[in-house]
Amino acid sequence: MDVTRIGASEARGSFPEIVNRVAYGGERVVVERRGKKLAAVVSMEDLRLLESLAAKEEDRIDTEESRKNLADEERVPWREIKEGRGL
Repeated sequence: MDVTRIGASEARGSFPEIVNRVAYGGERVVVERRGKKLAAVVSMEDLRLLESLAAKEEDRIDTEESRKNLADEERVPWREIKEGRGL
């Protein structure tokens, strides 16, 4: 999908038009200042997708870390735990 680039000054003056192009036309607009990308205006659909992908990536990282931590832990048989507590 094409991304429209627009200067910050121009964006300030045409923000309502930009919002309409994004919301109804599915455009993605990057706001720049002196050639540096500052922000992006995206549709709610795109934002939901980004949030969903970010949540899945966080879950993947958490699962990976948990597996690593479990692999690093010393295992104690349940029998020993019970005996140690007098059960």
